[in-house]
Amino acid sequence: MQFTELGLQADILRAVSEQGYTTPTPIQQKAIPAVMTGRDLMASAQTGTGKTAGFTLPILHRLASGSHSHLARVTKKPRVLVLVPTRELAIQVEESVRTYGKHLPIASLAVFGGVGINPQIANLRRGVDIVVATPGRLLDHIQQRTVDLSAIEIFVLDEADRMLDMGFIRDIRKVIALLPKQRQNLMFSATFSPDIRELASGLLHNPVSVDVAARNTAAETVTQRVIETNREQKKDLLCHLFATRGWHQVLVFARTKHGADALSKTLEKSGIKSAAIHGNKSQGARTRALTDFKEGKLVALVATDIAARGIDIDSLPYVINYELPNVPEDYVHRIGRTGRAGMEGEAISLVSHDERPFLKDIEKLIKRTLEREVIEGFEPSATAAPRPVQPPRGPRKPQPQGKAPNRNSPQKPGGPQQHRSGQRHR
Repeated sequence: MQFTELGLQADILRAVSEQGYTTPTPIQQKAIPAVMTGRDLMASAQTGTGKTAGFTLPILHRLASGSHSHLARVTKKPRVLVLVPTRELAIQVEESVRTYGKHLPIASLAVFGGVGINPQIANLRRGVDIVVATPGRLLDHIQQRTVDLSAIEIFVLDEADRMLDMGFIRDIRKVIALLPKQRQNLMFSATFSPDIRELASGLLHNPVSVDVAARNTAAETVTQRVIETNREQKKDLLCHLFATRGWHQVLVFARTKHGADALSKTLEKSGIKSAAIHGNKSQGARTRALTDFKEGKLVALVATDIAARGIDIDSLPYVINYELPNVPEDYVHRIGRTGRAGMEGEAISLVSHDERPFLKDIEKLIKRTLEREVIEGFEPSATAAPRPVQPPRGPRKPQPQGKAPNRNSPQKPGGPQQHRSGQRHR
């Protein structure tokens, strides 16, 4: 099948052709015709399957097509709302809208936290057709009455599984309650847990069901391998692999924000250009790091799971799990950053003795045993080394006996003055 056979509007086909695409992916072949008819959709698709274009293309067609004149702009209110879990994904989806809608008089806007709200307010007042938003910042706009959702015709819930993992279910329900009852609903999720199906049953009406991959399977185009080693050898092993295998453009996953920063610094000291992205980084820093990575200015990008959502690089060759996730589904999401849109990729996991239970859970989920490899000089010991005891943050002066602490002294990290830093990532 060719894109020209899907019945998309000519200006959209021109934009698709300019991107070098001629053949739709399986999810696009199934989703695009369903969305164009106005039906609700429940789609199960792994990341990297082309699902974003699977809904942006038919939505643009509906907005641009004269046969759907009820979608013609009559007010400045948005007519399409796409709800996504992270800032990076909001940027990616809105870029897709602009890329494929470049020849159409359609305005779009990405709405997310971590940046100033006033430019977003100004754009909303001028009028936009499509809003791509994270839940937290969208609710900020709703509270300030700077966005009106009463004219929404199409509602998209993207990466619904991640939304629930991040605790957004209450926010999602608040948003849905503000939408018109008559609308088209599209839900995309890599996995469909009972919670997701419950949400879908309340959101979707007689939906078309599209499933382009077996549930929770890893991408077939990704070669997966495990390198067994000791925890304390991992940093040296990773630097050794970069030095001996000629890697370029490698996405490295760490489990924590602090770990991502520390690993990025280690790689830099070894002469490997790298940066870390995670929720504590400013949006500007994250965008710069991602742009530099895409342009090849960085060899390695070290990311946490949440920050990596929305990283969309068609030909990313390598994903390295420096640490295994403790949730096996996250492994599937991680390795799905490579092997996208039919391209081949490689995913390597550095596994220490204490992570073997995580590996067992992953293999059970994907229903396969991953190939093991041992690198000479970095062989694992027979048993796990004890975890190092975390040193105290700093010396504490003993309090004189019978004397209360000085309550006027500066607040220690983690005290009441620090409560904002722990707020949920919006």
